[in-house]
Order: sequence, then C-alpha cells, then structure tokens
Amino acid sequence: MALNGRGAYWLDEVRARLWPLPAFAVALAVGLGIGLPAIDSAVDRQLPDSVSVILFSGGPDAARAVLQAISGSLITVTSLTFSLTVVTLQLASSQFSPRLLRTFASDRFVHGTLALFLASFAFALTVLRSVRDSANGNTAFVPEISVTVALVMAIASVVGLVLFLAHLTREIRVETMMRRVHAETEETIDRVFPKDRPTKGVSPGAPPDSLPIKSRSSGFLTSCNEDALLQLAKDCHAVLRIDQGPGGSLVDGVPFATAWPVEPGATFTSETSEKLEHGTNAAVTTDFERTNTQDVAYGFRQLVDVAVRALSPGINDPTTAVHVMGHLSALLCRLATRDPGPKHLTDDDGRIRLVLTLPTLRELLDLAMNQPRHYGATDPAVANRLLELLDELTWCDPYGRNREAILDHLDRLRIAISAADYSGTERRSMLTRADAIQSRQTAPGTY
Repeated sequence: MALNGRGAYWLDEVRARLWPLPAFAVALAVGLGIGLPAIDSAVDRQLPDSVSVILFSGGPDAARAVLQAISGSLITVTSLTFSLTVVTLQLASSQFSPRLLRTFASDRFVHGTLALFLASFAFALTVLRSVRDSANGNTAFVPEISVTVALVMAIASVVGLVLFLAHLTREIRVETMMRRVHAETEETIDRVFPKDRPTKGVSPGAPPDSLPIKSRSSGFLTSCNEDALLQLAKDCHAVLRIDQGPGGSLVDGVPFATAWPVEPGATFTSETSEKLEHGTNAAVTTDFERTNTQDVAYGFRQLVDVAVRALSPGINDPTTAVHVMGHLSALLCRLATRDPGPKHLTDDDGRIRLVLTLPTLRELLDLAMNQPRHYGATDPAVANRLLELLDELTWCDPYGRNREAILDHLDRLRIAISAADYSGTERRSMLTRADAIQSRQTAPGTY
C-alpha cells in the first residue's frame, strides 16, 4: 500500500481542480501566439506553393476579421461550457450526493475541453496583435501559418463542443456516475489492500501510561506518510499507532494517535514527546474534504449516499438504490478476497513500530448495509437486494472469515423484514431466503 501519500494527495488535488490544465493551456497558447508569428515572418516567403496553397491567403483586414471572430465566439462558447458544467455539478449535488462534486470536477474530458477553448481564444487574441497593414509607412504583414493554426483550433473547438455536450449528457446519468465511483474505489482498494498484502497479526495494545498525540489542525485525515512515521518511531524508540484512519475526522487539540516506548518500563523525555507530536502531525495531511487517495470508505460513502437519496420520499427511486447495492456487493466481494484492516510496519528486528488504522470488512459492511436497511427495508425490491448482497458475500467468503459480520446483518435484516408491512407471501419468501444464507454460513466448506 502506497501510504507515502503526500505526493499522491497533491496529485489528486490537482486532478480535482478545474483550473490547472486550462491555465497551462492558456500560457502555452500565449507563448505560441508570440513565437509562431516570428517564425511566420522568417519563412512565409520561402514556403513552396504546395504548402502556401493550404495556408490563409487573405490580407490584413481579412486576417483581423477572422481572428476577431474566433476570439469573440470562443469566449462565448467557453462561458456556455462553464455554465453547463456548473449546472451539472448542481444537479449531481441535489439529485445524487454533494460528495460526488469532486468526481465530476476531476473529469479530464471537461478539463481538456475548457483547455482547448481557452487556448484557442488566447492564441487568436495574441496573434491578432501581430497583424499589420501598410498604413503609416509600415510593411503589411499577415502571419499566414499563425492564422491557419487559429482556424484549425477554432474548428477543433467546434468539434470539441459537440463532443462535450454528448459527454455531459452521458456523465449526468446515474449509471455512469456509479460506474466511475466504483472504478475509483476499486483502484483505492488495490492500492490500500493489494492482493499480496501480508496477513496481519494482532495489533499491540497501548499501556495505560501511553502518550496521546494531539492534532494540530482540524479536518479529515486524507493521507499518511508511512515512511516518515516509521522513521519517527525508530528515532524516538517508540511504538506509534495512528488511531484515526483515512477519512477520519481530526479536531485541533484532540488526540488522534498514541505512542509508547518500545522497551517495557521506559519513559519518554519531554523533548521526545514534543518530537513525536510534531513529527506525527507533520506526516499526516488534513483537509476539509475527503478524497479517495487512501480512503477506501469514501467510495462506499458516496454510493450509500446515492442509495439513501434515492430512497427519500422526495425522490422515491428504489431502482437506483437496488443498482447501488449491486456496486456495493461487487466491492465487498472484492475485499473478501483480501485482508483488510490495520497495517503493521516493523523495524529491522521484526518488532511492530507503526500501526495504521484502516477499515475492516465488517466496518465497510456496516457502512454499506445500515442506512439502506433503515430507509429501504420497507420496499421488497430493496430488502431482497440486501439479502442478495449478503448471499453474494457469503459465496465470496468460503472460509467464513467474515461469518460473524454477515450473520449479524442477516439477523438485523430479519428483524426489519418482520416489522415491515409486507404480505405474508413476500415475508415468508424473504425469510426463507435468509434461512438459506444462514445455512450456507454454518457449512461454508460445502460451497
């Protein structure tokens, strides 16, 4: 797991912003708009006829008209594109979940389209300043190559606008949104809980006189630099445990980690205690927005939010909630083949020196089941899909490592089904299915 997360965190931050790529494209276009006319003035008269015939052949007035038309129209199109993007973000926030805004804002197609429009505008406007007529004794100059490039960029922008509208129409579909969150969460699972992750042992318990390490900032814990934390623990001859996992809430002045001497009976000096607090805070990154850089639960949270919003009386869309359960089931089954939970890092002697809190499958199953069961158990389709989720997870857990968690949620679901206003046939059918899942759990070796 790559928990040296500060670089990954900042890379994710750049990807989630609309402005970096367009700003870079504008700077590049301005530089090209200054340099290309200079090349024009040196080579225009030396170009062969086969090349000149495809270049712009109008005079200064025609070149100005073309460049003015391009720059004026593209700034209007850019405004339209921004407006449509904002409307899409508003729709995603109100219809699905406000936590999906980051997913839409990181859309590379939107970034590329805005970059193309703004670069074309900046290039046309920059080239316009180099067009001269023969008034006041000046020599007429039309940068033919530059104007031709501006025309090509304008045509590309028209094509980009059509593709952008098609892309936007597809992106606001709930199926597309769920697929993107699913794919991002799978990437996070593979990064945090890889297939070759060693099986963890029992986490060491903190002694009563352990040192609580207080947070020096407030927000969500977004990433931990595990190399820095492990080195800090070695330097201070300590065992360090980060009690909050990625996505956990930190409050300034409230402990979020614990440290104790690696040697029994030893104590920390005041300088060591200060070094541990300062170093631990320096090795973690906080923000007021969760990210999927190291936060496996964030994708589950996004999908559950969509399901809960779909089950609200104002929307009443149980079909979307059922589809969300399918994505959650696939992610949980992927985790059932891994070894989720805390990560232990050891020193050269094999002693555990750093414990990083990461979610267990039970915690993620709680997140996936609790709210959908609470808000959707009265709908037969949702209740059946929740039963199916537990059934699918049972099949993907043939050795029964998560048996207790599955049976616990099965009992809770039985209670919700028994209390719901179903017909006798519907209730018996669902309870029979629950009994079948429990029977497979009691004999996992028969799969």
